[in-house]
Amino acid sequence: MSRTEQNRIDRKFAELKALGETAFIPFITIGDPNLRTSVDIIKTLEQSGASMVELGVPYSDPLADGPVIQRSSHRALSNHQISIIDCIETARTARKEGCELPFILFTYYNPVLRMGLEKVFQLLAENDISGIIIPDLPMEEDAEARSYADRHGIHIIPLVAPTSNARIQSIVSRASGFVYCVSSLGVTGARTQFHSGIDDFIRTVRQSTDLPVAIGFGISTNEQFMKFSKMCDGVVVGSALVRQVEEVIPLLQSEETYREGLLQISDFVRQLIGNR
Repeated sequence: MSRTEQNRIDRKFAELKALGETAFIPFITIGDPNLRTSVDIIKTLEQSGASMVELGVPYSDPLADGPVIQRSSHRALSNHQISIIDCIETARTARKEGCELPFILFTYYNPVLRMGLEKVFQLLAENDISGIIIPDLPMEEDAEARSYADRHGIHIIPLVAPTSNARIQSIVSRASGFVYCVSSLGVTGARTQFHSGIDDFIRTVRQSTDLPVAIGFGISTNEQFMKFSKMCDGVVVGSALVRQVEEVIPLLQSEETYREGLLQISDFVRQLIGNR
C-alpha cells in the first residue's frame, strides 16, 4: 500500500474531490477546558461536518496566534499543563471512541525539539495522526524533521503567506498533504477584511502545486466560508471556533448542561459551513 493510500489526509481530500466538496478543517486547543471535553468536542465536530481537525498544542509564547487562541492556551496550561503527549493521547482516545477524522497536530518547534524529533514522529505514526504543522520551523531548517516525517508517513504541512511570493515555489515544492495559505498578514483572529491580493495569491499557489490548497486565519462567517470554499480545497476555522468553546465553558463545567454546551458548538459549526 502506498503512502498516499495509507494517510488519512490524502484519502479524505481524494474522497471530497470526487464529491465536489471542500474540506472543513476546524482547529481546537487541546485541554481547553480539559482533556475529556476535548475528546467530546472532536467527536462533536465530526458529527457536525468536519473533514479533519487540527489539534492545537497549548503554548506559552505563540508567534502566530491571536488573543482568542492565546487565552485558550493559557487556560489549558494553567489548569492542566497540557503537553504534546497529552494531545497525542487525546487523539488516541478519540480514535478508540470511533472518530475517523484525519488528525493534524499544530505545535511550535520548541516542544518538538525538547521531546526529540524522532520520538515525536514515531508517536504521531503510532497514534494515527496524519500530519503536523509547525509554523515557526522555516523550510531552510526543516531537513531533519522532514526526514523523520517521510520515514513515518507523516505530512509536514507548510504555511504560505501573501508576502511569500518569491518563496511560494520553493515552499510548495517541499510540501506534502496540503498547502496551508494564510489569508491575512498578522496573527490569527476573526476578520471582516482579508489581504487585498488574496484572490491572486491563492491562484498563484494553486498554479504552483498539485496538492490540495487550504486557507485559514480569520474565517468566521458562513459568507466567508462559502467564498473561500469556491477557491480552495479546504477551509480552516480556528479563532471563531475557539471563541465559541470559550463562550460555552460554563455549560461544559456542569454535568447538567454539558450536552447543551456541545450542542451549541455543533450549532455554530452547522451555521458556519451551511449545506456546502
